[in-house]
Amino acid sequence: MRRLEPVPDLDEIRAIVEPFGITHLGVATAEPMERARAEIERRRDLGLSDTMGFTYRDPHRSTDPGRAVAGARSVIVAARPYATVTSDVAQPSGEADRPLARVARYAWTDHYGPLREGLRAAARRIRRSGHRAVAFADDNSLVDREIAHRGGLGWFGRNANLLLPGAGSFFVLGSIVTTVDYPADTPVPDGCGTCRRCLDSCPTGAIVADGVIDARRCLAWLVQRPGTFPEEFRAALGDRIYGCDDCQDACPPTVRLGARHALPVTGEELSTVDPVWMLEADDADLLERLGRWYLAGRDPRWLRRNALLVIGNTATPADTRCLDVLDRYRDGDDPLLAEHAEWARRRIDERCRPVVVAAPVRREAP
Repeated sequence: MRRLEPVPDLDEIRAIVEPFGITHLGVATAEPMERARAEIERRRDLGLSDTMGFTYRDPHRSTDPGRAVAGARSVIVAARPYATVTSDVAQPSGEADRPLARVARYAWTDHYGPLREGLRAAARRIRRSGHRAVAFADDNSLVDREIAHRGGLGWFGRNANLLLPGAGSFFVLGSIVTTVDYPADTPVPDGCGTCRRCLDSCPTGAIVADGVIDARRCLAWLVQRPGTFPEEFRAALGDRIYGCDDCQDACPPTVRLGARHALPVTGEELSTVDPVWMLEADDADLLERLGRWYLAGRDPRWLRRNALLVIGNTATPADTRCLDVLDRYRDGDDPLLAEHAEWARRRIDERCRPVVVAAPVRREAP
C-alpha cells in the first residue's frame, strides 16, 4: 500500500503551478453559488444568453462544486495572464493593403493548455495526500468567474469580466475542487468606481447593465454562434474574426496594469489571419491551424462566414483577389455562405459609389 504524503499547503501549491505561468491563487468555499445560479436563470429566461450553452445549460450543476467533486470542501481558484507585448508580436509580411482579420488576445495562442497542466499537477499532488482533487479550466462544470470572485481574485467589472487588483482582466481562470478544507479568502471590493468606459466602447451596446451582457448583441459570442450572423451587427464586426477586446482595451486598470503581467513572445502568436486564405483553404487546413478555437460542431463553415464579413468590411473595390473569392462564394452551393458573400460584395460596392454633395441653396434677399 502506497504511503500517503502530507496535505500540501498553499505555498506548495503555488510553487507547483508557478512554472506554468499561473500568477494568482485564492481559495473559495465549496458551497453552492446561489447568487450566480439565480442570476444565470434570470438572464436565460430573459433571452440574454441567446443560444449559448456552456454554464447556462445546467445552472444547478455549474454553480455547485459538490456536483463536480463529491464531498468538496474548498476550491482553489487560479488566474494565468494572457496579455502579450503587442509590439513584439510578428506581423504578417506581404501586401500592406491586403485585408487582415483580427483575433482577440486570449486566442492568439493556447493559454488554457498551460493553465490546465499546472492545475492538474497541483491536483495530483493533493490526491497523493489521500484527498479528492479535480482541476477545471474553460469547463462548463463550474462558473469560473463567480468562484474566482468568491475566492478573492478580483471584482466584477461593468463589462462582466473579473478584474484582478493591480492587474486588470487579461487573464484566463481555472480552479481545483478538493475535499481539503483550505482557509477561504475574502472577496475584494469593487474597483470600478464611476468609470463606464467599457460600456461606452462596446461597438454594439451589448453591455446592457452593470455586469450584464446581452449575448444577442455581443460580437465575441456572435462570431462563435452557428447560423446566420445578424445583419444589423455585420458592419460593427469590422475586421474581427474571433473574439472582441474593445471593452477590455477601454478599461483603465486593464490597460494601465495589464502590461506588468505581459507574457514574453513565443513566436506562436496568431494576432491576425488572412481571410482570403480562410476561404480558399480546405476544412483540414482550417482545423489544423485554427481548430483550437471554439467552433460549433467543429464546423469550419462558421469561420468562413466570419471571413466573408471581414472582407466586406475591409477590402477595397480594387482588390480583385477579394472580389474573386466573394464571387465564388456568392455563386456557390452553400446558401448561407452565398448570402453573406452577397452582403459583403454589396458593402464593398457601396464604398465605391460617388458621394453626391448637394449644391447650396441660394436664397433671395428680403
